[in-house]
Amino acid sequence: MKQSIIHIALVIRNYDEAIDFYTNKLNFTLIEDTYQPEQNKRWVVIAPPNSTGTTILLARASKPEQERFIGNQTGGRVFLFLNSDDFWRDYYEMTSKGIEFVREPKKADYGTVAVFKDLYGNLWDLLELNPGHPLAGRVE
Repeated sequence: MKQSIIHIALVIRNYDEAIDFYTNKLNFTLIEDTYQPEQNKRWVVIAPPNSTGTTILLARASKPEQERFIGNQTGGRVFLFLNSDDFWRDYYEMTSKGIEFVREPKKADYGTVAVFKDLYGNLWDLLELNPGHPLAGRVE
């Protein structure tokens, strides 16, 4: 049996501002943006550049109880992990584009890591796994 996680839903306030942030600040690729008139919403899928793994579904909050979770989907914990093949290249590019890092880069047992915020305040790890790490060959 083979299974995989294809999408992770990220609750957002506005489709266009989220697309702008992820494509222009983080260089993500817009894979799909399809209007669904029967539900008055859009199916918006993005992914990191050259990624063939899990994608992010940008899901606009449609109820007040969903709006409360924009920017805090995991109660203040790091939510998503963006693996890089060149940590310092991406770190410097992101800082030059105004991305806010809330934890400075550090070397850890598993690799180099720093924590940044997306446009809504969700926390992300930018990381580059060390060669030989059990996931290093599996992450694309």
